[in-house]
Amino acid sequence: MFTGIVQATSEVVAIHKKDGLHTLEVAFEPDLREGLTIGASVANNGVCLTVTQIADDRIFFDVVEETLRLTNLVNLSVGQSINIERSLTFGSEIGGHILSGHIHTKAKVMDISHTEQHYDLTLGIEPKWMDYIFYKGFVGVNGCSLTVGEVSESGFKLHLIPETLKLTNLNRYNVGDELNIEIDSQTQVIVDTVERVLARRFNGSAR
Repeated sequence: MFTGIVQATSEVVAIHKKDGLHTLEVAFEPDLREGLTIGASVANNGVCLTVTQIADDRIFFDVVEETLRLTNLVNLSVGQSINIERSLTFGSEIGGHILSGHIHTKAKVMDISHTEQHYDLTLGIEPKWMDYIFYKGFVGVNGCSLTVGEVSESGFKLHLIPETLKLTNLNRYNVGDELNIEIDSQTQVIVDTVERVLARRFNGSAR
């Protein structure tokens, strides 16, 4: 489990590609490596991956075919930075919202508005996922817990503060690039439950 509070951006220093499997080598700073062991879970751009090897400052992660298909990790290249968060530990402060590290879909950057006063991203996703995205609700974007701004039938806007831009890689994406999206699990449960109850009532009254 994760909080959506990115701890660092780390550089991808190598990618070993095989059919259906990519192995990432990611450079971790000393404080990020402290206590890290093989088998630990780490969010990479919001994707929960298992540490498979530790070699000095390089941490290795295997990314299987299904994960490559569903996330933007398939588009990584050497030299890029990814958002990193170590897994939640007992007693940790939860500053964002609970994330599982299981990506639901990807969103495409449709527009970037960058002035001295603001940095806004407009993201487009498949309309079916908009059932779970609400104005002022939470959404995980590349592993960042963010508050949703304006919404439309096919997308939503994010208003990013300078601290978020400093600590994450969200200002390194361009129009047309894709970001990993994890919807809020509580929101999904509530929406699906309400829809199921209403469907039963409607079907019952239609008989």
